[in-house]
Formats: sequence, C-alpha cells, structure tokens
Amino acid sequence: MAPTARPPADAPTGLVALAGMDERLARTLPQLGLRERKKIKTRIAIRTAMYRLVAEQGYEATTVEQIADTAEVSPSTVFRYFPTKEDILLTDEFDPYLEEQLRGRPAGEDPLVSLVHVVREAMQHAQQETYAEVALRTRLILEVPALRARMTETMAATSQVLIRAIADRTGRSRDDLELRVFAAAVLGAMREALVVWAERGHEGDLMVLVDEALGVLKNGLRD
Repeated sequence: MAPTARPPADAPTGLVALAGMDERLARTLPQLGLRERKKIKTRIAIRTAMYRLVAEQGYEATTVEQIADTAEVSPSTVFRYFPTKEDILLTDEFDPYLEEQLRGRPAGEDPLVSLVHVVREAMQHAQQETYAEVALRTRLILEVPALRARMTETMAATSQVLIRAIADRTGRSRDDLELRVFAAAVLGAMREALVVWAERGHEGDLMVLVDEALGVLKNGLRD
C-alpha cells in the first residue's frame, strides 16, 4: 500500500471505478445467473447516478426522482432495489464476495485470522478501486444523521452474512452468542477505522487505521 490515503496513480478512480469494481465482483461469483447479473447492473446504474448527483449538488438536494431520471429507471425501480435513499449510499456488492472468500479460506484456520484477512482484503480493494465512493460515503456518514442510523442496520445485514459462513465452517449454531459478538466486533472495528479516517479529512493511509483497529481485537488494549 502507498503511504497515503490517495489511490495509486494507475488505479481507476471516481464513478468509472465504482461501477467497474461492482462488475468485477459480480464476475467472481460464478453461481450468479443472467438474471442476477442484470440486477447488479441496475443497482450499479442507480448507485452511480446518486454519487454523481450528490457530488454535484449535495445529499439533501438529491431526490429519488432525480436519481431515477439520471439512471434511466423509474422511481419504483429505485425503491425496489434500495428501500431508502440512504441504502443507495450504504449498500454495495461486497457481501456475497465476502462470504465466498471466507468460505474459501483454509478449513483449519483460526476464524479471526480468516475474517481479518477477508475483510482487510475487501477494504484494500475498496480503497484502491472505489476511492471516490469510500471517501464520499464516509464524509456523508459524519454529516447526515439518517445515514449514521441506517448504517447500523446495513452492518447488521453484513454481520449475518459473516455469521452464516463462519457457523458453517466451525460447526457452531448461527444464533451462537459468541459468534454474533465476534462478527459484530470485527465489523465494529472496521466502522471505527472508517469514521476516524473521515474525521481526519481522509488524510493518511486508511489501511494503517484498519490494521490498528483489527489489531485491538487480536492484542487487546495496550499500555
């Protein structure tokens, strides 16, 4: 990784990178059929439209009707894919990618090692290939209370994806309390790394903060 938060000079940035990353993620999931791939393309169009509009005129001024018009879909289609305006910013195609990668880790590997590796890798890709999205999203989370509230719910959905994969790998029940706390702790660490990065004006290396946050889970608080 480069020593700063800025993307490498040869890395794609902005809206092109945003859509490209989603499509690359989709191609890594061979179990997806044509119907599912079309759904992902529609989500990409809606999300790309919103990011463009928000960058131009701000979050509050951007309406679902404007997003639909820019994406060339109907408002009802937007709501079919994203229940709320906040969801367009907060959801992405990483959950199935995380699950597939987690299931592919060595069977005997410690669950924390597996999860840290997979989540860190996803974050690294996100920083390099969708920097504009990550930076804008984290800034808006600090500025818009509705986004912060909705973020808790979307993270809960991601937690369920991770819990399912880890439970199947370890033989634990999916409602196991320790497993739920474990997954929530990892995602909580990632969230705080992103928040601190945004609070610092996106200066410095995001992955250094990610490693520090995950290190607390592995090593506990240090004097």
